[in-house]
Amino acid sequence: MEDKLKYWVCLNLVFAEHLKELKSIVGNFPTVKDIFKARQSHIRALGVDKERAKALLSSRMIDKACREIEQLRKKKYNILTIDDDNYPEHLREIFDPPIVLYYAGDVKLFKNPAVAIVGARKTTPYGRAVAEKLSADLAECGLTVISGMARGIDSLAHWGALKGGKTLAVLGSGLGNIYPRENKKLFERIIETGVVVTEYSLKTDPLGFHFPLRNRIISGLAIALVVIEAAKKSGSLISARLALEQNREVMAVPGNITSELSWGTNWLIKTGAKPVTDWEDVVEGLPLYIKEKVLMRKPEKTEKGLRLNGQEKKIYDLLKPDSLIHIDDIVERSGLSVSEVLSELLKLELNGMIDQSPGKYFQRKL
Repeated sequence: MEDKLKYWVCLNLVFAEHLKELKSIVGNFPTVKDIFKARQSHIRALGVDKERAKALLSSRMIDKACREIEQLRKKKYNILTIDDDNYPEHLREIFDPPIVLYYAGDVKLFKNPAVAIVGARKTTPYGRAVAEKLSADLAECGLTVISGMARGIDSLAHWGALKGGKTLAVLGSGLGNIYPRENKKLFERIIETGVVVTEYSLKTDPLGFHFPLRNRIISGLAIALVVIEAAKKSGSLISARLALEQNREVMAVPGNITSELSWGTNWLIKTGAKPVTDWEDVVEGLPLYIKEKVLMRKPEKTEKGLRLNGQEKKIYDLLKPDSLIHIDDIVERSGLSVSEVLSELLKLELNGMIDQSPGKYFQRKL
């Protein structure tokens, strides 16, 4: 197995960004070892670029693969290849599955039924609230929430899922080059109970064209994909197209028709995607054997068990789950002093009932 691993990693180092050539090579040899016994002319005859064919069969590339494996293990990261028993079955079924997955975290999570949640990097208060709430509820049902750890909806989906259960992130860079950098803390939180995965070697940069390639893994690992906020030209719509090609259920959260960020989700619904307003809509669209299992542990629909005093309730009732309200407006509408409002807002935030955004804007949680 160790011998085979270096060959898989070597193959991936050369072709992770050239999937058409990779598919041609893998499909024409009985085992990965046989690829490295071939002549360069044979590899070239499969439509492979001359420089990549030469690099693949060089001893330097094998040495590089061995160093890559060693560096990953020093960081306690792991590797799955496409012929491993633990390789995710749903992912193996897609047209161009990654031949190598580098991962940090719990490998057993690959076996758990999963729903992907993706969306815009620039979000509205409505989108942020929905992403966090929906992800938390689905995770509480026992489903793994998958996303791409990008800014915006992706990050909120992961944070929401961590409140209720487990989450899986797919990177467009290497495990040693977390992007965006501010998500390093999120990365560390995810791998405590979940898993972060990538097809790119440890120090690979987050190049722009990696992300559309990454999207096929997000949808490939999931049984359904939910889009929350997407502009007309959006990577989330690429994910939705890939999910359809992979025979996954595509769903979308409807949005305000005057918002540019609702164009993509509303268009998906008009063209046949299942509309989603809560976790039950998502579960209803899953295969029967998964739906029955999930419904057995569905989250309780109860009101928050916190008693609010008169001032807390007055302020809480002023806030909305789908828009931000500035503290000046809260002070004016509540009739309370600034210090009183700040005190009550702090209590509500500590109790997990509201969120604060930069600039002293506040929003009720769904």
